[in-house]
Amino acid sequence: MQFDDKFLQEMGLASMPEDQKQAFLAYVQEELEVRIGERISRGLTEAQLSEFDMITDPLEGAAWLEKNRPDYREIVARTIEEMKQEIRANRDKLL
Repeated sequence: MQFDDKFLQEMGLASMPEDQKQAFLAYVQEELEVRIGERISRGLTEAQLSEFDMITDPLEGAAWLEKNRPDYREIVARTIEEMKQEIRANRDKLL
């Protein structure tokens, strides 16, 4: 998922001040990574988590998730949609 001006436009935040856009987009990306990581890690053993932490190649990571957490794509999609709903619900506060 791309976090850029198009994303801000989709969220109704195109009029956000320029000096706040990049910080907000970085926050969204970081928060999604945390939320997705927490959700994917639920149900994994400590050994699996350690094994996954050792992977540095993104393609290997995706293959590992396919094998060990086959629902990870659904988790990612659901988490992104929830975040979008939160942003839309708080649009006025963000502007």
